[in-house]
Amino acid sequence: MSKVITAKEIASRFNLSYQVINRYTNAGLLQVVSKKGNIRMYDQLITEKRLKQILELINEGYPFVLIRKKIIGI
Repeated sequence: MSKVITAKEIASRFNLSYQVINRYTNAGLLQVVSKKGNIRMYDQLITEKRLKQILELINEGYPFVLIRKKIIGI
């Protein structure tokens, strides 16, 4: 398994708010691999790849509903 990072680290690295990370997690776009107390841990490589994909679709003008459908099929 690759390195794990927290939601706070993801938000900082991608210049996103913590709330956006929560929204993506709750929508199933980002997956939590483990928890340490209340701190969610994400696989760094998978999360970075997925966020790049999401941000690319946002820049192309896709709405959130279609991004979710395109990535996870729901």
